[in-house]
Amino acid sequence: MLGKLRVIRKHLISATMFAAFLVPGAALSDSLTTTQTNNYGVPSGLIDMPTAEMAPDAEFSITVSHFPGYTKNTATFQILPWLTGSFRYSGVDGLSPAFKIYYDRSFDVRIRLLEETDYLPAIAVGLQDFLGTGVLSSEYIVATKQINNRLRVTGGIGWGRLGSYNSFASWRNRAPFSFAGVGTGGNFRFSDYFSGRMAFFGGLSYDITDKISVSAEYSSDAYEFEEQQTRNPAAGISFNHKSPWNFGVSYRPAEGVNMRLYTLAGSEIGASVSLSLNVRKPATPSAEKAPLPVAVRDPASINDLGWTVDKAVQERTYNDFTTLLAQEQIDLVGLDITERTAHALIENDIYVADAQALGRTFRVLSRTMPASVEMFHITVTRNGMPLSTTTFRRSDLERLENAPAREALSAAVITDSLQFGDVPGPLPGLYPKLEWKIAPFMRTYTFDPDKPFRADLRLRARADWHLGKGWIVSGSTSVKILGNLDKVTRRSNSIMPHVRSNSALYNPKVGPTIDQLTIAKYSRHGPNVYSRITAGYLEMMYAGVSGEVLWKPVDSRLALGAEVNFVHPRDYDQLFGLRTRQTPGGVIPRWNGHVSAYYDFQNGFDATVHAGRYLAGDWGATLEVARSFSNGWRFGAFATKTNVSAATFGEGSFDKGIFFSIPVTWLIGQPTRQTFSDTIRPLQRDGGQRLGVDGRLYGVVNDAHRPSVAESWGKFWR
Repeated sequence: MLGKLRVIRKHLISATMFAAFLVPGAALSDSLTTTQTNNYGVPSGLIDMPTAEMAPDAEFSITVSHFPGYTKNTATFQILPWLTGSFRYSGVDGLSPAFKIYYDRSFDVRIRLLEETDYLPAIAVGLQDFLGTGVLSSEYIVATKQINNRLRVTGGIGWGRLGSYNSFASWRNRAPFSFAGVGTGGNFRFSDYFSGRMAFFGGLSYDITDKISVSAEYSSDAYEFEEQQTRNPAAGISFNHKSPWNFGVSYRPAEGVNMRLYTLAGSEIGASVSLSLNVRKPATPSAEKAPLPVAVRDPASINDLGWTVDKAVQERTYNDFTTLLAQEQIDLVGLDITERTAHALIENDIYVADAQALGRTFRVLSRTMPASVEMFHITVTRNGMPLSTTTFRRSDLERLENAPAREALSAAVITDSLQFGDVPGPLPGLYPKLEWKIAPFMRTYTFDPDKPFRADLRLRARADWHLGKGWIVSGSTSVKILGNLDKVTRRSNSIMPHVRSNSALYNPKVGPTIDQLTIAKYSRHGPNVYSRITAGYLEMMYAGVSGEVLWKPVDSRLALGAEVNFVHPRDYDQLFGLRTRQTPGGVIPRWNGHVSAYYDFQNGFDATVHAGRYLAGDWGATLEVARSFSNGWRFGAFATKTNVSAATFGEGSFDKGIFFSIPVTWLIGQPTRQTFSDTIRPLQRDGGQRLGVDGRLYGVVNDAHRPSVAESWGKFWR
């Protein structure tokens, strides 16, 4: 054993230092980033092998790679400058005798351990297909060094697939992949990670021009399972591994577009296309109109209180303020003006960051309020609830307009509106208020083995009728324009109550559907406490009543909540009817609910834990971790474990996936709080499923509280 460890250490040092000392005095790169991706869709200037390169922070890419019989579709996000995450959906012709095309889902992660220096390479560790069936499973330690700004050299050691060709040592036992050993799949395989045979891989990439680069690599993947299945007469795959050497040429015709042709294993020719974008950079230049400048008072007029007895001046002040605020597209809910203070209630339905709405409202106050008014208060409301009150001295506003935003934040005081004191009442005639919109949207159905992607394009009409303070009647109806969701024929084989696995049945061929029809009441119950009760047709699949309470101090990064739901499944046509609770897998329970904890780390990351009873009656907990950006982009991942076994849950073993939210303003350049959001699961099963309710409290409240406002305060002067 000691001898094996010495061999392992020797090869590991050789692999990680080879790139570092190839050329003395090699130039230091800019954090060794790349927008190229390899055959697996992860950042790499090579073909099939990984490198220690990272994409630029917040880079998102989609890669499609194909060689005969094999297609990989990969979405990759640079979570942090040193952390990459990927989700992959692959299709292989004839790999399994049970399927004409074998579809596989997998997750990857790569962590940079050391940054590149003048003489040392960047070093990274990665896990490929660490949470899937394991057909692509491998682990690696890799080093990459840049030389003379154009050449990058890589060396590494791999396990699993990457340890299968010309291995030099073995560490513990690792069973080769087989379909019989997959089970329900989707589980962590801790005993396999960094175990089994080990092999060396390496390669280099060279930028001929800014648009063209070439690469060559020595691959440690023997494609053993593909060759094994090639010899299986029941399978339909044909693969011949002739050589460990792969070669490729890449072309970048435009920013964010990479195309590659490559040879693989000495027998195959393949191609890949990668599209990438950085979520920090807007897709469309901003078309927001410039804000009004702060108006500076004449010192001689500060003590003039004559306006307090002049009704005409008071009326003109009110009219000027409402007119200018309307031009900023900010809704005025209430307004009180005294000799020395002005207090405005606003609702921000237009700007992604409440800080931007605050900044524009403060400037409107400076331009319209009488000179004697020194204290400005703005209360942000949503759904009839006052959420926070921000106070600024007018003299500070005048002094700090051209100062850094952080100085303005130091001068602002943000408090709970109920702790602040009395807030203005709603304007006369404010209620009832009707808001509506009509827009197209897409409903998708993914990862069906019969057809991996189906979609309907639908037209939706939505209306929100604000009856009074906190009372909202909401409804949406949609109709199919075109699509093929009604062609789904695969039916659920779940042995749990069918709470989500039968979602394909909720896609009628024709006719309108009622997507949601509810009445909700939002309330405050003293400082830090909020409540919501919603009743009606809550979502596409369920009707019922949902009640929620949230504790969230205005300056706290922590929030605690509880939700209880009484539900009944809706008819498949999504009109007014209800259907039986009885399903082939059991009876859908009436009650479900959770206690929740939310925490904002104030570095763009937040985490949420929900614990309780899920729709199918299983008990457990969900962990969500997400990164949000000041422009409204949001990426996250979640996992749920409940008291049902992997065998009972079925394929996938437990519920997990990724979610994202794209701000519409990022796409169109115009201010709007609308977003496009979706959740991607490797497989939709029945375990760990929560009810979908619109307007949950944390999402309503959090944006207006100090931690979120402070994070986006850079937009205060925009």
